[in-house]
Amino acid sequence: MIPAVTRLGEQLSTLGWVTDLLVAGSLATGDYRPGVSDIDLVALTDGPPRQDTLTALHRRLDAGPARGLDLGCVYVDAGRLADPEAEHPTWTHGQLVQRILSGITRAELTRHGHAIFGRAPHDLMPPATDDDVRRAARAELTGYWAWAARRPWLWLDPVIADLGLTSMARGRHALATGTLLTKTEAVTAAHAPPWLIEQLRARRAGREVTSPRLRTALIAWRDARRTVAAARRS
Repeated sequence: MIPAVTRLGEQLSTLGWVTDLLVAGSLATGDYRPGVSDIDLVALTDGPPRQDTLTALHRRLDAGPARGLDLGCVYVDAGRLADPEAEHPTWTHGQLVQRILSGITRAELTRHGHAIFGRAPHDLMPPATDDDVRRAARAELTGYWAWAARRPWLWLDPVIADLGLTSMARGRHALATGTLLTKTEAVTAAHAPPWLIEQLRARRAGREVTSPRLRTALIAWRDARRTVAAARRS
């Protein structure tokens, strides 16, 4: 286990009101790439999370063992876990924001996740069906990605372009099959020319490879527009 995750688990378990810490994302699916992947965790709490405590704890971690790891965690009041629309304090990229526990994260947890401490994901929530995965993928495509597709200038950011290409591939796969595709698998399934797929694969492996900014942005933006439109029709 990654030392920063172990340290987070040790500190949360001493608070007395965090009951479970679960692993989602690429760390759960076996697709974690050091220096490339984010760390996606979910914690359950007994009552409303104490946000000042969590902010101070994560800032210490980010300045120490979690430096540069993009360690994130959604803190879910167990009493609100069943509500898919409820927003929860979420530590991500150095700040505490309010976000839902997405259907895709729920599916990752019940299909691939495990506990750092506390109960296993399948003891906390029902298993995600294939239709659940399809609904979750459609919600993400017609939600955030539809918003991004209406803002072509965003795609000039190489991070957004790469994330968009892999997210569109994952979304199409989920809609078609009801199963989850890892980001590494999504690179191969991206709707992009072979030269760009090879560059995506290189970046996923941690190599510093630069793609032509404008051309990549245009490819990724057009792919998003097509995929979002198809999700709306489905």
